[in-house]
Amino acid sequence: MTDGGAAPAAVVPTYRGPVAAGDLGWTLTHEHLFVLSPELDREYPHPEWDADLAVERAVAGLEELWNLGVRTVVDLTVPGLGRDTSLVARVAARVRVNLVASTGWYADEVLPPYFRTHGPGRLVGGPEPLVEMFRRDVTEGIGDSGVRAGMLKVVTDAPGMTADITRVMDAAATVHVETGVPVTTHSNPHTRNGLDQAGFLTERGVDPAHVVIGHSGDSDDLDYLLALLDTGVTLGMDRFGMAHTGSDEQRVAVVLDLLDRGYAQQLVLSHDSAYFSRVTPPSWRQVNTPHWTHDHLSRRIVPQLLERGARQEDLHTMMITNPRRLLAPARVEARR
Repeated sequence: MTDGGAAPAAVVPTYRGPVAAGDLGWTLTHEHLFVLSPELDREYPHPEWDADLAVERAVAGLEELWNLGVRTVVDLTVPGLGRDTSLVARVAARVRVNLVASTGWYADEVLPPYFRTHGPGRLVGGPEPLVEMFRRDVTEGIGDSGVRAGMLKVVTDAPGMTADITRVMDAAATVHVETGVPVTTHSNPHTRNGLDQAGFLTERGVDPAHVVIGHSGDSDDLDYLLALLDTGVTLGMDRFGMAHTGSDEQRVAVVLDLLDRGYAQQLVLSHDSAYFSRVTPPSWRQVNTPHWTHDHLSRRIVPQLLERGARQEDLHTMMITNPRRLLAPARVEARR
C-alpha cells in the first residue's frame, strides 16, 4: 500500500488543538468516553450516571493508558450516541493522551424526524443538513467548542442501506472528498455488509486508505475479510473484550492469521469500550464483560499476540503507523 495520499506534514485536530500526525503515537482508533441518551438522561436519569464521577473515572483511566504507552484515543461518540464535547473537554484538559473528536450520525435505519422535512426536495427545503453539520464540525468546530472533528462515523447494520442511512453515508463521502477527513464505519460482518460500505464510499471518491471498516474482528470468515482487504480499506479489529459479540480467542487467531498473510498494513486494533455507556452500564459490564476496558489490549491482548508469533514490528504498524496514515487527512487536491 502507499500512504493513501496523506498530506505532507499533516496535522490531526484534537481536543487540545492540532497535533502532527507523526506525533500521535500508539493509538486506539475506535473508542468512546461517554455514551449517553440526552432525552432519556434529561427526564429519566440513569441511576449509575454521575457526570463528575464519570469525568474523574475517565481522567484516571486515560492517565493509566498514558502510563501503558497509549498516546491517542479516537472518541467515536457522534450524534445518536449522545456526543457531549463540553463533558469530554473537561477530561481532555486534565490528561496527557490526545483525544480526537468525531462527527457523523449513529442510526442504523431511520434518522430523527427533523431530517424528513429538511433538505433538497423536502417540505422545508434548504441544503442537505447532514452535509452542513458534518462540514462545520470538521472545518469550524463542534457547536461553540472550537473542537474540530478528526473522523467521520457512519453506520449500516442489519436493516441495510435504507434511504436515511444512504443519506448519512453520502453526506460523509461528500465531506471526506471536500476535506480529506477519514471515515470509519460500524459494520455488521455477519451480513458481510462491509463490502457494501467499501463499495459505496469508494464509488463516491472516498480514499480507501482513509477508510476503516469497523467491527471486522467480529468475523472469522476469511473469504469475507480478504475480499474487504482487496478493496484497500483498513479492517477495524476493534472489539477486544466485548464478550457478547465474540471471543478474544477468535479475534486473536484472526489477527494472527492476517498478519501471517502479510496484512499488517491494513489492520488496526481497539476495544469500542466506554467509561460510561447507558446502553451497557457499568454494573452490567462488570458481570458480563469484565475485560471490556480501554487497557485490555495493553495488558492482555498484546502480550498474547507476541507470545503467539506476532512481531514487535507488526504491533508498531497496527498501533502507530496505520493510525497515523488513517488520521492524517487525505490530499484533497489530488482527487479534483
